[in-house]
Amino acid sequence: MKTKGKIFVFVLLVILLAIVMFLSLSIGAKSFSFSALLEAFTTQNESFEFSVIQQRLPRTIFGVLAGASLAVSGCLMQNITRNPIADPGILGVNSGAALFVVCGISFFHISGPFPYIVLGFLGALLTSFLVYGIASSGMGATPLKLVLAGAAVSIALQSIISMITMPNTQVMDTFRFWQTGSISGADWSSVRSLLFCFGIGMVLSFALAHSLNMISLGDELATGLGVRVQKTRAIAALAGVLLCASVTALSGPIAFVGLMIPHVMRLLCGNNLFVLLPFSAVGGGILLLVSDILGRVLLAPSQLEVGIVSALLGAPVFIGIVRKAKVKGL
Repeated sequence: MKTKGKIFVFVLLVILLAIVMFLSLSIGAKSFSFSALLEAFTTQNESFEFSVIQQRLPRTIFGVLAGASLAVSGCLMQNITRNPIADPGILGVNSGAALFVVCGISFFHISGPFPYIVLGFLGALLTSFLVYGIASSGMGATPLKLVLAGAAVSIALQSIISMITMPNTQVMDTFRFWQTGSISGADWSSVRSLLFCFGIGMVLSFALAHSLNMISLGDELATGLGVRVQKTRAIAALAGVLLCASVTALSGPIAFVGLMIPHVMRLLCGNNLFVLLPFSAVGGGILLLVSDILGRVLLAPSQLEVGIVSALLGAPVFIGIVRKAKVKGL
């Protein structure tokens, strides 16, 4: 696709994101028309509509940032591991973040967005090292070994989480709701914390985009062109871990967004990360908000949490990617 075509598609995606954001603000236990939504923002009256929309606004913005963070994180992980099925959930990174957050809640009574993000980042980072170390043993880290190592580590960490939470009823109740992946409790404090992490992750991603594009052509060629391959991969991994860990810490593990969106966006814009990263960010925001809206509509007046809906949408896509990718060893 030529440059003008990519710009046109990107503009359409941004417009679609704006439409989905409007639907997110207007659909719920109480739904509003476009005119009511517009009136709530343009008038000074503290109406019921205005109060409801003000409560939904941080949830909507948080959903856009969370979806964008997960999609960019998956894009980076797939690039640096050369694994078409790399995803924070599949590689066990979400479980590592969850374990550290649960330990902070249970043993140190930690609360608040920023401490959760710090703990989530440390847990996700250590889990990434562990999974890659296990997968690298023997003949090296193949896509299949990465997935198997991630699954094994994830199961082990989930068992430890259960051991910690089950004796404590209060922590168990909190974790049971959190582990489904939910953005319903998002507030402005969560938005500010996630926006900070998203900004750092995106700056690092764009700063490394050229080097990562070179690495995708092969390590030897990239080294010959002056790219410091190991350093670039390490910093890109830190950026990816920060993006997914911050979302996991604040909203719980949300699977498959980081897996689906990069593959879909590659069909639209190719593999150039300078283009793929913003496409993935917008696409991730759209997917997460759509999942959230479907969760509100399908069981109205009750709701499904966004992590459940994204898993329902992502599981068939994951199976299709595995079949198409012809992962070595399967």
